[in-house]
Amino acid sequence: MENKKDQLARIIKRAVETAASERGVTLPENFSVQLERPKRAGQGDWATSTAMRLSKVFSVSPMELALDISKKVERGDLVESIEAAHPGFMNFTLTNNWIADTVKNVLSSGEDYGRNSCGEGRRVQVEFVSANPTGPIHLGHGRGAAVGDVMSSILAFSGWEVEREYYINDAGLQMENLGRSTQSRYFALLGHEDMAPFPEDGYPGGYIDDIARDIVRERGDAFITRPLDETVSFFRDETCERVLEMIRADLSDFGVNFDVWFSERSLYEDDLVQRTIELLKSHDCAYDKDGAVWFKATAFGDDKDRVMIRNNGVPTYFTSDTAYLLNKYERKFDFLIYVWGADHHGYVPRIRSVNEALGASNDSLEFMLIQFVSLLRNGVPVSMSKRAGTFVTLRDVMDEVGRDATRFSFVNRKCDSHLDFDLEVAKQTSSENPVYYVQYAHARICSILREAESRGVSVPDVSDADLGIIGEPCETRLVKEISRFPEEVMKAARNLEPHRIAFYATELAEAFHSFYNTVKVLGESGETMRARLLLSEASRITIACALKLLGITAPEKM
Repeated sequence: MENKKDQLARIIKRAVETAASERGVTLPENFSVQLERPKRAGQGDWATSTAMRLSKVFSVSPMELALDISKKVERGDLVESIEAAHPGFMNFTLTNNWIADTVKNVLSSGEDYGRNSCGEGRRVQVEFVSANPTGPIHLGHGRGAAVGDVMSSILAFSGWEVEREYYINDAGLQMENLGRSTQSRYFALLGHEDMAPFPEDGYPGGYIDDIARDIVRERGDAFITRPLDETVSFFRDETCERVLEMIRADLSDFGVNFDVWFSERSLYEDDLVQRTIELLKSHDCAYDKDGAVWFKATAFGDDKDRVMIRNNGVPTYFTSDTAYLLNKYERKFDFLIYVWGADHHGYVPRIRSVNEALGASNDSLEFMLIQFVSLLRNGVPVSMSKRAGTFVTLRDVMDEVGRDATRFSFVNRKCDSHLDFDLEVAKQTSSENPVYYVQYAHARICSILREAESRGVSVPDVSDADLGIIGEPCETRLVKEISRFPEEVMKAARNLEPHRIAFYATELAEAFHSFYNTVKVLGESGETMRARLLLSEASRITIACALKLLGITAPEKM
């Protein structure tokens, strides 16, 4: 079913084409009508700046063109009135037919309401979290996990073929230090602390003690008499695998599951790093100097060239990133999304440079940078985790406030905005807690439907109700909010803005609570009650769809 926005855009476009024909004007190629919601009440249902955009083409003032186009717009069953407003806006008020059509559309679409095909089946990879497997997932990684997962769901709902990927940084010095940390704790548990001093850059968290204790229980003193350098690889691999098990468990309990867990080490095992370097050299984008291999970053606007292989033969982190990018393209993705912490912002231009050097378009990848999270309790900063050593874990927060509140809080602000996460607010059962406010709207509707059933009243078939009688201001506002959902999904997908769905869910819940507190659903006359039951069900479906995209439960009772 074509939505009202698209219908209106088509009608306006015909009016513009008529005006252009009468004046002998050629419209720009691929001209389209852009519609937006008016910013203030009383300005109609939709507005367009088309006249202002085309005034130079028509060689008339925007206001004159707005008035001319307005006269040529077909009124019919959709448009009730048009107002031309300075400096050249056109504000459109629709007939009440859209109310019934919106409710019918939601009821017929069900859980697919808001689904669109803007992705056109293209393949997109969303790489997110990708925390070093050196410890539990911390709060900042948790925010990245929520943002990446919700963004993936929105893209899948919008016609993209989505692959969620976790990049395991299991190569390099930090993994050596991880192995030596566990090795040291292992020796200490067996009374030989002096034989394996704890590394200066080691990992002091309690989880290292737990892993060392497990190894003692499983392997006894098998490693005591062997040289440290000979056994460190065992401790490295064993600790990495056990930390990854923790990470997988924490993310799974957080509702985040990946299609692919990609090992950085595999880039070297499959010789992709060397192949990437040779490819860059063939493009005259890499060269040898002073015993090292360099990427010609200055050719792409960087202030200096970047080392890929040091003169001691050790690759830099940047080298892994370049090979990983090539690997992504070899897997035939059409679009790549990196979800990184804001502290990685300096790497963005470097990856874009490599992307260009590989011959790919910079339109084929995008970066979502996640700002930091501050944990508060009643507005006061708090530190919770001892087991992690130096940071608050995602598990800490989930255990205290629950998965739903944690996920919602993480995506309820733009990802590039700093987030203050107040534990006490997240536990409140009031409108102060956004996720409770939204979930309660869904539960409240379910309660209405249960009560109706207990009275022998069922939700009528849409063909058996007169939706035309819906017209109270609170009802109209609610239907307008419901009708916005497909637009918000589309905008969230196109602009990579998952917070839009959380914002929208809150606004829809507010509109429903206002409706509920203003008019009665049950106990009204037959036709009014039947229409409001259908409106309530349409509201429930839309809230449930939004919550599903957010990875949050839609409870029937609270």
